Amino acid sequence: MKQWILVGVVAAVAAVWLVPKWTDRKSIADNSSEMAGRPTTAIVETRSIHFAITAAGEIGPAEQVSVKPEINGRILTLPVDLGDQVKKEDILFTLDDSDLQIERQSRLTEIAGATLQVEKAERNYERSRELFDLELISKELYEDTKTDWELAKNSLARSQENLNLLTERLTKTTIRAPFDCTVLTRPVSIGQAVSGSGGFNSGTEVLTIADLNNMIVSAHINQADVTRLSSGQKVGIQVESVPGLTLTGVVERIAPQAIIRQGIKGYPARIFIKSIDPRVRPGMTANLSIPVASSDNAVAVPLAAVFTEQGDRFAYVKKGGSFERRSIRIGIADYEYAEVLEGLQPGEIVSLESVNTPSDEKKSSLAATNT
Repeated sequence: MKQWILVGVVAAVAAVWLVPKWTDRKSIADNSSEMAGRPTTAIVETRSIHFAITAAGEIGPAEQVSVKPEINGRILTLPVDLGDQVKKEDILFTLDDSDLQIERQSRLTEIAGATLQVEKAERNYERSRELFDLELISKELYEDTKTDWELAKNSLARSQENLNLLTERLTKTTIRAPFDCTVLTRPVSIGQAVSGSGGFNSGTEVLTIADLNNMIVSAHINQADVTRLSSGQKVGIQVESVPGLTLTGVVERIAPQAIIRQGIKGYPARIFIKSIDPRVRPGMTANLSIPVASSDNAVAVPLAAVFTEQGDRFAYVKKGGSFERRSIRIGIADYEYAEVLEGLQPGEIVSLESVNTPSDEKKSSLAATNT
């Protein structure tokens, strides 16, 4: 009986010791199989590499105007509303000019009276001049009539100038479209009192208009990429709100001063959209792709095959049953592949992981010996 108890204890101890070991080995085997699914080498191949700067921006009109009256008044007519398309010189709104018309009539009456005063003063002057030539009146009286005539002419000129200023104010009661445009906003209504743009608060905004046939993208370019940009570069534009739509544009302006937006320092850039789609509207988000470098039929390797040590770039190239370390010179690169200008040929096999080559082992042994 004691023997059976001893055998049972031994079996239990063995089970406790073997199960964790078997589990650890199984875990190691599973990890090895997972690692085996990831490629560790790649073939040097020829392919086209295109590097582009990506950025996001907001679409807006190239020309947008806040329409305000130049004089104070009350809205009389407002024939346009949101989304209306307006031609150049069409009426946007008018102000009530009844008070100005009354004042104009008063100015005309004033001019008529001033004209009569000039005619009367001129007659008195002519009569006094004749009497002065006959020495029937004094020189002082003659000069007084001449002065009265000059003062009457000045009064007439002043009244005419006041009428001209009033006429100019009357022309400002009718506001017309400065270009072909679309109405974006209309925050006021008919009958509302508005102030002129020359006032203290810069005037009341009656309308916002824009030319939606000419649109731009206002983008924020990272400071690391801005040196690669220049005016005139082509830009690929995708609009998030219109899936599948791709537009073309051109870099129009790049700000010389950096700003910080959402914690990122960059430079504002203006991208002009060449051909606009009617589905695109102001305020939509645009994703930009700006090609800055490309190489066709380039000798290329995955980025993982390029290693760097103390400024020297190299790759591990398979030679026979082992790998050798070989210096390479890199050209342009995208987010997956790098162009190899020197050091590799198409068809060669490179490692995607660091490899201990015979030369590396020799250096390690020499370093250990010196130590």
